[in-house]
Amino acid sequence: MVHVLVIGAYGSAGSAVASELADRPDVELTLVDDGDPGGGLCILRGCMPSKEVLSAGAHRYQARKDERLVGDLPEIDLERTVERKDDNVLGWAGHRRASIHDLAEREDVEFLSGTAEFVDDRVVAVGDRTVDPDYVVIATGSSPYVPDLPGIEDVDYVTSEDVLDATSFPDSGIVMGFGFVGMELAPYIAEAGGTDLTVIEHDDAPIDQGDPSFGEELLDIYERDFPIDVLRNTHEQRIEPTADGGVRLHVERGTGGGDVVEETAEADQLFLFTGRVPTLDRLGLENTALEPGEGWVDDTLQSRDDPRVFVAGDANGRAPVLHVGKEEGFTTADNVLRHHRGEELREYDPIVQRVVFSGLGVYPFARVGHTEQSAREAGLDYVAVTRRAEDDGVFKSKDVPDGLAKLVVDAADGTVLGYQGLHFHADVMAKTMHVLVELGVDVREVPDRAYHPTTPEILDGLFRAASERIGR
Repeated sequence: MVHVLVIGAYGSAGSAVASELADRPDVELTLVDDGDPGGGLCILRGCMPSKEVLSAGAHRYQARKDERLVGDLPEIDLERTVERKDDNVLGWAGHRRASIHDLAEREDVEFLSGTAEFVDDRVVAVGDRTVDPDYVVIATGSSPYVPDLPGIEDVDYVTSEDVLDATSFPDSGIVMGFGFVGMELAPYIAEAGGTDLTVIEHDDAPIDQGDPSFGEELLDIYERDFPIDVLRNTHEQRIEPTADGGVRLHVERGTGGGDVVEETAEADQLFLFTGRVPTLDRLGLENTALEPGEGWVDDTLQSRDDPRVFVAGDANGRAPVLHVGKEEGFTTADNVLRHHRGEELREYDPIVQRVVFSGLGVYPFARVGHTEQSAREAGLDYVAVTRRAEDDGVFKSKDVPDGLAKLVVDAADGTVLGYQGLHFHADVMAKTMHVLVELGVDVREVPDRAYHPTTPEILDGLFRAASERIGR
Protein backbone atom coordinates (compact mmCIF):
# COMPACT_ATOMS: atom_id res chain seq x y z
CA MET A 1 0.00 0.00 0.00
CA VAL A 2 1.36 3.41 -1.01
CA HIS A 3 0.07 6.61 0.63
CA VAL A 4 -0.32 9.67 -1.66
CA LEU A 5 -1.24 13.17 -0.49
CA VAL A 6 -2.69 15.59 -3.08
CA ILE A 7 -2.58 19.29 -2.19
CA GLY A 8 -5.08 21.23 -4.30
CA ALA A 9 -7.60 18.48 -4.97
CA TYR A 10 -10.34 20.78 -6.28
CA GLY A 11 -8.24 22.05 -9.20
CA SER A 12 -7.98 20.56 -12.66
CA ALA A 13 -4.60 18.90 -12.10
CA GLY A 14 -5.33 17.76 -8.55
CA SER A 15 -8.72 16.29 -9.40
CA ALA A 16 -7.16 14.40 -12.32
CA VAL A 17 -4.59 12.85 -9.98
CA ALA A 18 -7.31 12.00 -7.48
CA SER A 19 -9.62 10.38 -10.04
CA GLU A 20 -6.78 8.23 -11.39
CA LEU A 21 -5.62 6.97 -7.98
CA ALA A 22 -8.90 6.64 -6.08
CA ASP A 23 -9.82 3.28 -7.60
CA ARG A 24 -6.41 1.72 -7.03
CA PRO A 25 -6.59 -1.01 -4.38
CA ASP A 26 -2.92 -0.47 -3.55
CA VAL A 27 -3.23 3.29 -2.89
CA GLU A 28 -4.20 5.17 0.25
CA LEU A 29 -5.22 8.66 -0.82
CA THR A 30 -5.45 11.88 1.19
CA LEU A 31 -6.97 14.86 -0.61
CA VAL A 32 -6.52 18.40 0.71
CA ASP A 33 -8.01 21.71 -0.36
CA ASP A 34 -9.03 24.96 1.36
CA GLY A 35 -10.95 26.38 -1.61
CA ASP A 36 -14.37 27.93 -1.19
CA PRO A 37 -16.65 27.09 -2.93
CA GLY A 38 -14.17 24.69 -4.52
CA GLY A 39 -13.44 24.10 -8.16
CA GLY A 40 -9.98 25.39 -8.98
CA LEU A 41 -8.80 28.38 -11.01
CA CYS A 42 -10.40 27.52 -14.34
CA ILE A 43 -13.85 27.20 -12.82
CA LEU A 44 -13.66 30.05 -10.33
CA ARG A 45 -11.50 32.79 -11.85
CA GLY A 46 -10.29 31.61 -15.24
CA CYS A 47 -11.40 30.14 -18.52
CA MET A 48 -15.02 29.32 -17.72
CA PRO A 49 -16.20 32.61 -16.15
CA SER A 50 -14.16 34.59 -18.67
CA LYS A 51 -16.09 32.95 -21.53
CA GLU A 52 -19.28 34.05 -19.82
CA VAL A 53 -18.39 37.73 -19.88
CA LEU A 54 -16.65 37.59 -23.27
CA SER A 55 -19.81 36.19 -24.85
CA ALA A 56 -21.78 39.25 -23.74
CA GLY A 57 -19.16 41.49 -25.32
CA ALA A 58 -19.15 39.40 -28.48
CA HIS A 59 -22.90 39.81 -29.00
CA ARG A 60 -22.65 43.58 -28.77
CA TYR A 61 -19.52 43.75 -30.91
CA GLN A 62 -21.05 41.77 -33.75
CA ALA A 63 -24.26 43.76 -33.57
CA ARG A 64 -22.30 47.01 -33.62
CA LYS A 65 -20.26 45.93 -36.62
CA ASP A 66 -23.16 44.58 -38.69
CA GLU A 67 -24.41 47.34 -40.98
CA ARG A 68 -27.55 45.31 -41.71
CA LEU A 69 -28.82 45.93 -38.19
CA VAL A 70 -30.59 49.20 -37.42
CA GLY A 71 -31.88 50.87 -34.30
CA ASP A 72 -30.30 51.69 -30.98
CA LEU A 73 -27.39 49.53 -29.97
CA PRO A 74 -28.10 47.74 -26.66
CA GLU A 75 -25.75 48.23 -23.75
CA ILE A 76 -24.28 45.37 -21.75
CA ASP A 77 -25.93 45.10 -18.34
CA LEU A 78 -22.80 44.38 -16.31
CA GLU A 79 -24.70 43.60 -13.13
CA ARG A 80 -26.78 40.93 -14.89
CA THR A 81 -23.68 39.63 -16.65
CA VAL A 82 -21.79 39.20 -13.38
CA GLU A 83 -24.84 37.76 -11.63
CA ARG A 84 -25.31 35.08 -14.29
CA LYS A 85 -21.58 34.36 -14.27
CA ASP A 86 -21.62 33.92 -10.49
CA ASP A 87 -24.62 31.59 -10.66
CA ASN A 88 -22.93 29.41 -13.25
CA VAL A 89 -19.64 29.40 -11.35
CA LEU A 90 -21.40 28.13 -8.24
CA GLY A 91 -22.92 25.32 -10.27
CA TRP A 92 -19.62 24.35 -11.90
CA ALA A 93 -17.77 24.54 -8.59
CA GLY A 94 -20.43 22.49 -6.86
CA HIS A 95 -20.09 19.77 -9.46
CA ARG A 96 -16.29 19.60 -9.03
CA ARG A 97 -16.54 19.74 -5.23
CA ALA A 98 -19.11 16.94 -5.20
CA SER A 99 -16.93 14.76 -7.42
CA ILE A 100 -14.00 15.07 -4.99
CA HIS A 101 -16.17 14.45 -1.95
CA ASP A 102 -17.67 11.40 -3.67
CA LEU A 103 -14.16 10.01 -4.05
CA ALA A 104 -13.63 10.54 -0.33
CA GLU A 105 -16.53 8.18 0.37
CA ARG A 106 -14.43 5.30 -0.94
CA GLU A 107 -12.29 3.05 1.19
CA ASP A 108 -8.73 4.32 1.69
CA VAL A 109 -9.63 7.84 0.47
CA GLU A 110 -10.12 10.82 2.77
CA PHE A 111 -10.63 14.54 2.23
CA LEU A 112 -9.21 17.21 4.55
CA SER A 113 -10.61 20.72 4.31
CA GLY A 114 -7.90 23.20 5.20
CA THR A 115 -4.60 24.80 4.23
CA ALA A 116 -1.69 22.41 3.78
CA GLU A 117 1.75 23.40 5.08
CA PHE A 118 4.95 21.39 4.96
CA VAL A 119 6.62 21.04 8.35
CA ASP A 120 9.38 18.75 7.06
CA ASP A 121 10.24 16.79 3.92
CA ARG A 122 6.95 15.16 2.83
CA VAL A 123 5.39 15.87 6.23
CA VAL A 124 2.34 18.10 5.92
CA ALA A 125 0.16 19.78 8.54
CA VAL A 126 -3.51 20.41 7.79
CA GLY A 127 -5.16 22.13 10.73
CA ASP A 128 -4.52 19.92 13.77
CA ARG A 129 -3.63 16.92 11.59
CA THR A 130 -0.12 15.92 10.51
CA VAL A 131 0.17 13.65 7.49
CA ASP A 132 3.34 11.73 6.63
CA PRO A 133 2.66 10.13 3.20
CA ASP A 134 4.95 8.24 0.86
CA TYR A 135 4.37 10.76 -1.94
CA VAL A 136 3.10 14.34 -2.15
CA VAL A 137 1.51 15.92 -5.22
CA ILE A 138 1.48 19.72 -5.27
CA ALA A 139 -1.32 21.07 -7.49
CA THR A 140 -2.01 24.48 -5.97
CA GLY A 141 -2.51 26.44 -9.20
CA SER A 142 -1.38 29.99 -9.88
CA SER A 143 -2.05 33.60 -8.86
CA PRO A 144 -1.81 36.97 -10.67
CA TYR A 145 1.75 38.23 -11.04
CA VAL A 146 2.49 41.76 -9.83
CA PRO A 147 5.72 43.05 -11.44
CA ASP A 148 8.42 44.78 -9.43
CA LEU A 149 7.79 48.16 -11.05
CA PRO A 150 8.78 51.29 -9.12
CA GLY A 151 5.64 52.92 -7.73
CA ILE A 152 3.34 49.93 -8.23
CA GLU A 153 2.64 49.76 -4.50
CA ASP A 154 1.32 53.34 -4.58
CA VAL A 155 -1.43 52.84 -7.18
CA ASP A 156 -4.63 50.88 -7.26
CA TYR A 157 -4.71 48.26 -9.99
CA VAL A 158 -7.25 45.82 -11.34
CA THR A 159 -6.34 42.20 -12.18
CA SER A 160 -8.12 39.76 -14.45
CA GLU A 161 -9.97 38.37 -11.46
CA ASP A 162 -11.34 41.83 -10.65
CA VAL A 163 -12.49 42.38 -14.23
CA LEU A 164 -14.66 39.28 -14.07
CA ASP A 165 -16.54 40.82 -11.13
CA ALA A 166 -16.69 44.39 -12.44
CA THR A 167 -20.11 46.03 -12.75
CA SER A 168 -18.65 49.31 -14.06
CA PHE A 169 -15.57 50.47 -15.91
CA PRO A 170 -13.73 53.82 -16.02
CA ASP A 171 -13.55 56.14 -19.00
CA SER A 172 -9.89 55.33 -19.63
CA GLY A 173 -7.34 52.70 -18.69
CA ILE A 174 -3.78 51.53 -19.16
CA VAL A 175 -3.24 47.84 -19.84
CA MET A 176 0.04 46.31 -18.70
CA GLY A 177 0.43 42.79 -20.03
CA PHE A 178 -0.70 41.89 -23.54
CA GLY A 179 -0.38 38.14 -23.39
CA PHE A 180 -3.29 35.71 -23.39
CA VAL A 181 -5.17 37.49 -20.59
CA GLY A 182 -4.65 41.00 -21.96
CA MET A 183 -5.63 40.00 -25.49
CA GLU A 184 -8.85 38.50 -24.17
CA LEU A 185 -9.90 41.13 -21.64
CA ALA A 186 -8.84 44.39 -23.33
CA PRO A 187 -11.60 44.28 -25.98
CA TYR A 188 -14.13 43.22 -23.34
CA ILE A 189 -13.35 46.28 -21.21
CA ALA A 190 -13.47 48.48 -24.30
CA GLU A 191 -16.76 47.01 -25.52
CA ALA A 192 -18.58 46.61 -22.21
CA GLY A 193 -17.38 49.83 -20.62
CA GLY A 194 -16.66 52.05 -23.61
CA THR A 195 -13.24 52.48 -22.04
CA ASP A 196 -10.41 54.09 -24.01
CA LEU A 197 -7.41 51.82 -23.49
CA THR A 198 -3.69 52.36 -23.91
CA VAL A 199 -1.98 48.97 -24.17
CA ILE A 200 1.73 48.42 -23.50
CA GLU A 201 3.27 45.91 -25.92
CA HIS A 202 6.93 45.06 -25.41
CA ASP A 203 7.49 43.72 -28.93
CA ASP A 204 6.52 44.65 -32.49
CA ALA A 205 3.24 42.76 -32.06
CA PRO A 206 1.51 40.37 -29.65
CA ILE A 207 1.02 36.57 -29.95
CA ASP A 208 4.47 35.27 -29.10
CA GLN A 209 3.17 31.77 -29.82
CA GLY A 210 2.53 32.57 -33.49
CA ASP A 211 4.28 33.82 -36.58
CA PRO A 212 4.50 37.66 -36.81
CA SER A 213 1.68 38.04 -39.34
CA PHE A 214 -0.86 36.88 -36.77
CA GLY A 215 0.09 39.52 -34.23
CA GLU A 216 -0.07 42.19 -36.92
CA GLU A 217 -3.50 40.97 -37.99
CA LEU A 218 -4.76 41.10 -34.41
CA LEU A 219 -3.49 44.66 -33.93
CA ASP A 220 -5.27 45.74 -37.10
CA ILE A 221 -8.56 44.36 -35.76
CA TYR A 222 -8.13 45.81 -32.28
CA GLU A 223 -7.11 49.31 -33.29
CA ARG A 224 -9.75 49.48 -36.03
CA ASP A 225 -12.72 48.04 -34.13
CA PHE A 226 -12.11 49.11 -30.51
CA PRO A 227 -10.96 52.26 -28.67
CA ILE A 228 -7.55 50.62 -28.14
CA ASP A 229 -4.17 52.22 -28.80
CA VAL A 230 -1.25 49.78 -28.66
CA LEU A 231 2.17 51.24 -27.87
CA ARG A 232 4.64 48.87 -29.53
CA ASN A 233 8.24 48.26 -28.46
CA THR A 234 7.42 49.98 -25.20
CA HIS A 235 8.69 49.18 -21.71
CA GLU A 236 7.38 50.38 -18.36
CA GLN A 237 9.82 52.37 -16.20
CA ARG A 238 7.77 53.59 -13.23
CA ILE A 239 4.22 54.44 -12.29
CA GLU A 240 2.61 56.97 -9.95
CA PRO A 241 -0.84 58.12 -8.89
CA THR A 242 -2.25 61.34 -10.30
CA ALA A 243 -3.90 64.07 -8.24
CA ASP A 244 -7.37 63.09 -9.50
CA GLY A 245 -7.04 59.43 -8.49
CA GLY A 246 -5.78 58.05 -11.78
CA VAL A 247 -2.40 56.67 -12.82
CA ARG A 248 0.56 58.01 -14.76
CA LEU A 249 2.87 55.48 -16.39
CA HIS A 250 6.37 56.46 -17.50
CA VAL A 251 7.67 54.37 -20.39
CA GLU A 252 10.53 54.09 -22.85
CA ARG A 253 9.40 53.55 -26.41
CA GLY A 254 11.45 52.35 -29.36
CA THR A 255 11.09 54.51 -32.45
CA GLY A 256 12.07 51.87 -34.99
CA GLY A 257 15.37 53.50 -35.88
CA GLY A 258 17.18 52.28 -32.82
CA ASP A 259 16.37 55.36 -30.77
CA VAL A 260 14.39 55.28 -27.52
CA VAL A 261 12.13 58.09 -26.38
CA GLU A 262 10.64 58.68 -22.95
CA GLU A 263 6.87 59.12 -22.82
CA THR A 264 4.05 59.12 -20.29
CA ALA A 265 0.55 57.72 -20.44
CA GLU A 266 -2.26 58.76 -18.10
CA ALA A 267 -5.59 57.09 -17.42
CA ASP A 268 -8.23 56.55 -14.77
CA GLN A 269 -7.25 52.95 -14.03
CA LEU A 270 -4.37 50.50 -14.34
CA PHE A 271 -5.33 47.05 -15.61
CA LEU A 272 -2.62 44.58 -14.62
CA PHE A 273 -2.60 41.51 -16.88
CA THR A 274 1.08 40.63 -16.48
CA GLY A 275 0.64 36.88 -16.22
CA ARG A 276 0.44 34.39 -13.38
CA VAL A 277 2.91 32.72 -11.04
CA PRO A 278 2.68 29.39 -9.18
CA THR A 279 0.82 29.62 -5.88
CA LEU A 280 3.44 28.24 -3.52
CA ASP A 281 3.83 30.94 -0.89
CA ARG A 282 1.65 29.35 1.80
CA LEU A 283 3.07 25.83 1.52
CA GLY A 284 6.04 26.22 3.87
CA LEU A 285 8.47 24.93 1.26
CA GLU A 286 11.30 26.52 3.25
CA ASN A 287 10.87 23.58 5.65
CA THR A 288 11.73 21.11 2.90
CA ALA A 289 14.49 20.38 0.40
CA LEU A 290 12.36 21.88 -2.37
CA GLU A 291 13.70 25.02 -4.03
CA PRO A 292 11.23 26.35 -6.62
CA GLY A 293 12.74 28.05 -9.61
CA GLU A 294 13.64 27.43 -13.22
CA GLY A 295 13.92 23.72 -13.91
CA TRP A 296 12.74 22.65 -10.46
CA VAL A 297 10.22 20.23 -12.02
CA ASP A 298 11.34 17.63 -14.56
CA ASP A 299 9.44 16.51 -17.68
CA THR A 300 8.21 13.59 -15.58
CA LEU A 301 6.48 16.13 -13.28
CA GLN A 302 8.85 14.99 -10.54
CA SER A 303 10.52 17.68 -8.45
CA ARG A 304 14.26 18.00 -8.89
CA ASP A 305 14.95 18.17 -5.15
CA ASP A 306 12.77 15.35 -3.86
CA PRO A 307 11.89 12.34 -6.06
CA ARG A 308 8.79 11.64 -3.98
CA VAL A 309 7.24 15.06 -4.57
CA PHE A 310 5.46 15.71 -7.87
CA VAL A 311 4.14 19.07 -9.09
CA ALA A 312 1.29 19.22 -11.63
CA GLY A 313 -0.63 21.99 -13.35
CA ASP A 314 -0.02 25.72 -12.97
CA ALA A 315 1.96 25.14 -9.77
CA ASN A 316 4.99 23.96 -11.74
CA GLY A 317 5.06 27.06 -13.96
CA ARG A 318 5.61 25.04 -17.15
CA ALA A 319 2.44 25.68 -19.16
CA PRO A 320 -0.45 27.31 -17.27
CA VAL A 321 -3.23 25.87 -19.43
CA LEU A 322 -6.25 23.95 -18.14
CA HIS A 323 -5.99 21.00 -20.51
CA VAL A 324 -2.26 20.69 -19.95
CA GLY A 325 -2.90 20.67 -16.22
CA LYS A 326 -5.37 17.80 -16.52
CA GLU A 327 -3.01 15.76 -18.68
CA GLU A 328 -0.16 16.48 -16.28
CA GLY A 329 -2.40 15.19 -13.51
CA PHE A 330 -2.95 11.90 -15.31
CA THR A 331 0.78 11.59 -16.04
CA THR A 332 1.63 12.40 -12.43
CA ALA A 333 -0.67 9.67 -11.09
CA ASP A 334 0.93 7.14 -13.42
CA ASN A 335 4.46 8.24 -12.54
CA VAL A 336 3.85 8.07 -8.80
CA LEU A 337 2.94 4.41 -9.22
CA ARG A 338 5.84 3.80 -11.60
CA HIS A 339 8.29 5.29 -9.12
CA HIS A 340 6.84 3.19 -6.32
CA ARG A 341 7.32 0.05 -8.43
CA GLY A 342 10.84 1.04 -9.45
CA GLU A 343 9.89 1.49 -13.11
CA GLU A 344 11.01 4.15 -15.57
CA LEU A 345 8.89 7.30 -15.45
CA ARG A 346 7.09 8.75 -18.48
CA GLU A 347 7.92 12.22 -19.70
CA TYR A 348 5.06 14.59 -20.46
CA ASP A 349 5.94 16.29 -23.74
CA PRO A 350 2.69 17.28 -25.43
CA ILE A 351 2.10 18.73 -28.86
CA VAL A 352 1.89 22.47 -28.45
CA GLN A 353 -1.71 23.68 -28.49
CA ARG A 354 -2.63 27.22 -27.51
CA VAL A 355 -5.94 29.02 -27.95
CA VAL A 356 -6.52 32.70 -27.19
CA PHE A 357 -10.10 33.94 -27.24
CA SER A 358 -9.01 37.20 -28.79
CA GLY A 359 -11.41 39.61 -30.44
CA LEU A 360 -14.04 38.69 -27.82
CA GLY A 361 -13.89 35.13 -29.13
CA VAL A 362 -15.10 36.27 -32.55
CA TYR A 363 -11.51 36.23 -33.83
CA PRO A 364 -9.76 33.60 -31.68
CA PHE A 365 -6.15 32.61 -32.26
CA ALA A 366 -5.22 28.93 -32.25
CA ARG A 367 -1.90 27.19 -32.63
CA VAL A 368 -1.27 23.47 -32.87
CA GLY A 369 2.21 22.02 -33.32
CA HIS A 370 4.86 23.88 -35.28
CA THR A 371 4.71 27.43 -36.54
CA GLU A 372 6.81 28.31 -39.58
CA GLN A 373 9.31 29.97 -37.26
CA SER A 374 9.60 26.99 -34.90
CA ALA A 375 9.92 24.58 -37.82
CA ARG A 376 12.76 26.68 -39.21
CA GLU A 377 14.47 26.83 -35.83
CA ALA A 378 14.15 23.04 -35.51
CA GLY A 379 15.94 22.62 -38.83
CA LEU A 380 12.96 20.98 -40.53
CA ASP A 381 12.48 20.91 -44.29
CA TYR A 382 8.95 22.23 -44.53
CA VAL A 383 6.35 23.85 -46.74
CA ALA A 384 4.14 26.61 -45.36
CA VAL A 385 0.94 27.85 -46.98
CA THR A 386 -1.32 30.71 -45.92
CA ARG A 387 -4.96 31.48 -46.64
CA ARG A 388 -6.98 34.54 -45.68
CA ALA A 389 -10.50 34.28 -44.33
CA GLU A 390 -11.75 36.77 -46.89
CA ASP A 391 -10.89 34.26 -49.64
CA ASP A 392 -13.72 32.00 -48.40
CA GLY A 393 -17.19 33.37 -49.00
CA VAL A 394 -18.59 31.76 -45.87
CA PHE A 395 -16.70 34.21 -43.65
CA LYS A 396 -18.09 37.17 -45.59
CA SER A 397 -21.61 35.75 -45.42
CA LYS A 398 -21.31 35.43 -41.65
CA ASP A 399 -19.94 39.00 -41.44
CA VAL A 400 -16.61 37.87 -39.96
CA PRO A 401 -14.30 38.49 -42.93
CA ASP A 402 -11.03 39.16 -41.09
CA GLY A 403 -8.19 36.81 -40.28
CA LEU A 404 -5.88 34.24 -41.76
CA ALA A 405 -4.62 30.69 -41.30
CA LYS A 406 -1.33 28.93 -41.97
CA LEU A 407 -0.44 25.27 -42.42
CA VAL A 408 3.05 23.81 -42.05
CA VAL A 409 3.81 20.37 -43.53
CA ASP A 410 6.92 18.27 -44.08
CA ALA A 411 8.30 19.01 -47.55
CA ALA A 412 9.28 15.39 -48.21
CA ASP A 413 6.43 13.22 -46.92
CA GLY A 414 3.59 15.72 -46.43
CA THR A 415 3.22 15.10 -42.67
CA VAL A 416 1.11 17.83 -41.08
CA LEU A 417 3.45 19.61 -38.66
CA GLY A 418 1.39 22.55 -37.47
CA TYR A 419 -1.49 24.98 -37.90
CA GLN A 420 -2.16 28.53 -36.87
CA GLY A 421 -5.44 30.35 -37.25
CA LEU A 422 -6.70 33.80 -36.34
CA HIS A 423 -10.23 33.80 -37.63
CA PHE A 424 -13.82 32.93 -36.80
CA HIS A 425 -14.06 29.36 -35.39
CA ALA A 426 -10.26 28.89 -35.31
CA ASP A 427 -10.64 27.60 -31.75
CA VAL A 428 -13.01 24.86 -32.88
CA MET A 429 -10.74 23.82 -35.74
CA ALA A 430 -7.83 23.36 -33.33
CA LYS A 431 -9.22 19.97 -32.27
CA THR A 432 -9.26 18.62 -35.82
CA MET A 433 -5.78 19.94 -36.48
CA HIS A 434 -4.46 18.46 -33.24
CA VAL A 435 -5.62 15.02 -34.37
CA LEU A 436 -3.86 15.42 -37.74
CA VAL A 437 -0.62 16.58 -36.11
CA GLU A 438 -0.64 13.94 -33.38
CA LEU A 439 -1.31 11.11 -35.84
CA GLY A 440 1.28 12.41 -38.31
CA VAL A 441 -1.19 12.42 -41.20
CA ASP A 442 0.05 13.06 -44.73
CA VAL A 443 -1.78 16.18 -45.90
CA ARG A 444 -2.40 14.48 -49.25
CA GLU A 445 -4.39 11.77 -47.48
CA VAL A 446 -6.81 14.12 -45.77
CA PRO A 447 -10.23 13.53 -47.42
CA ASP A 448 -11.25 16.41 -49.69
CA ARG A 449 -14.75 17.19 -48.47
CA ALA A 450 -16.85 20.33 -48.77
CA TYR A 451 -19.82 19.48 -46.56
CA HIS A 452 -21.22 21.27 -43.53
CA PRO A 453 -20.09 23.04 -41.43
CA THR A 454 -18.64 25.36 -44.02
CA THR A 455 -16.18 27.53 -42.07
CA PRO A 456 -13.57 24.70 -42.19
CA GLU A 457 -13.34 25.40 -45.92
CA ILE A 458 -10.36 27.51 -44.91
CA LEU A 459 -8.69 24.24 -43.88
CA ASP A 460 -9.66 22.59 -47.17
CA GLY A 461 -7.95 25.42 -49.02
CA LEU A 462 -4.80 24.97 -46.94
CA PHE A 463 -4.78 21.21 -47.53
CA ARG A 464 -5.12 21.64 -51.30
CA ALA A 465 -2.44 24.32 -51.47
CA ALA A 466 0.04 22.28 -49.42
CA SER A 467 -0.66 19.13 -51.43
CA GLU A 468 0.02 20.99 -54.67
CA ARG A 469 3.25 22.41 -53.28
CA ILE A 470 4.72 19.03 -52.37
CA GLY A 471 3.17 17.19 -55.34
CA ARG A 472 0.29 14.77 -55.26
